[in-house]
Amino acid sequence: MNILHTLAAFAMALGILIVIHELGHYLVARACGVKVLRFSVGFGKPLFSRCIGADRTEWAIAAFPIGGYVKMLDEREGMVSPEETHRAFNRQTVYRRCAIVLAGPVSNLVLAVLLYWGLFVHGIPGMKPVLGTIKPDSAVAQAGFREGDEILDVDHREVKTWDDVRWILIQKAVKKAAIEVSARDAEGHIVPHTLDLSHADIDSKDLLSDMGFERVQISLPPVIDEVTKDGPADRAGVAAGDRIVALNGHSITTWSEVAGFIRKNGSVPVRMEIERNGSRLSVQIIPEIATENGQRIGRIGIEAKIDRDEMDKLFTQVRYPPLEAFFRAFDKTWETSGFTLKMLGEMFLGKVSMKNIGGPITIADYAGQSARMGLFAYLNFLALISISLGILNLLPVPVLDGGHLMYYMAEIVRGRPLSDRTMEIGQQLGMFLLFSLMALAIYNDLHRLITG
Repeated sequence: MNILHTLAAFAMALGILIVIHELGHYLVARACGVKVLRFSVGFGKPLFSRCIGADRTEWAIAAFPIGGYVKMLDEREGMVSPEETHRAFNRQTVYRRCAIVLAGPVSNLVLAVLLYWGLFVHGIPGMKPVLGTIKPDSAVAQAGFREGDEILDVDHREVKTWDDVRWILIQKAVKKAAIEVSARDAEGHIVPHTLDLSHADIDSKDLLSDMGFERVQISLPPVIDEVTKDGPADRAGVAAGDRIVALNGHSITTWSEVAGFIRKNGSVPVRMEIERNGSRLSVQIIPEIATENGQRIGRIGIEAKIDRDEMDKLFTQVRYPPLEAFFRAFDKTWETSGFTLKMLGEMFLGKVSMKNIGGPITIADYAGQSARMGLFAYLNFLALISISLGILNLLPVPVLDGGHLMYYMAEIVRGRPLSDRTMEIGQQLGMFLLFSLMALAIYNDLHRLITG
């Protein structure tokens, strides 16, 4: 069921992003008077197609859904009747061709702005950046932080959740420099700290934890609030309201003990002792395997009973008025786009490991994880992937939109198009680079699966 859920979340994300990207090309092409012959989601033989509109544009879903394309009338790809020559793509001015090609990536970036805007208006749930146990000799300990401190700003930028803290630290860690961090201590005093990032590992799976940032933990009782239908616990007869008292003979007093034990015992039979209505029962459960942040963990499909008053002290809802939310969404998209380009540059220079490049398996995994976390996490994932797709397509690599823009820029400078031979060599080089990148991404995916 987890695999099907992940595949469904991945397919939906991929479908939305492809349609939005190609729709950008389509709408601008139509606005420029270019005739569109086919709008295809996927490559290869069409599984479904229908011709619509005065131009009888074929709308198709093809066999291989990784990508899509908009096929326009073009004299270089077939005969064009004299009365329709003016509607051919190759007959458009270079500036119109630039606009048509640019429209796809821009559409992905616009989608990200709209998604972030909707999230910021509605409100994004998050955990307040309150510090738990301080790791001795960590960068956080050396900066003078204490347990119970609430982080207020990082590098003079206000933060409201741990996600805000993580995002700023990831960006600043690339520079390996010290930054200022302000926090409110347990007595209510605002204390400035200098955090040294010179040893921060940008390739780390958990940068915050490596630096010594640990979230404050809520000590929850091992009482079950919800049981996932048809999950391992449900099949074993566990019910909401049950209190877990022992796992494989080991006494249990907190929910964190339950979570830690189950996570470490994926696919291994676990004997769970529970209390229900004054009676003590014993059941056997086999946790199912799930992937989280590249690690294989066990899950049985149960949720803890939460003290809402305690949770409200540590969780918040970040929301903004519509106009402010729009500007913040634009800034978020712009900032993320810039950071994506910067990281690509650092990888090219060898300053950041190529193992950070993820392929379809990693993206599918994140799609499934975010979908299980809820609608807002999934929309946030969708916005991030939309930005990545937009930026990737703007890279000056032949066969990508950015490569075509590179050709058109050369045409503007030279005053005439590049030769067919030059573009043919460029296409071959672009295909080689693209397939090499895909092979590396898939290798990284498989390596993560094997090594965890």
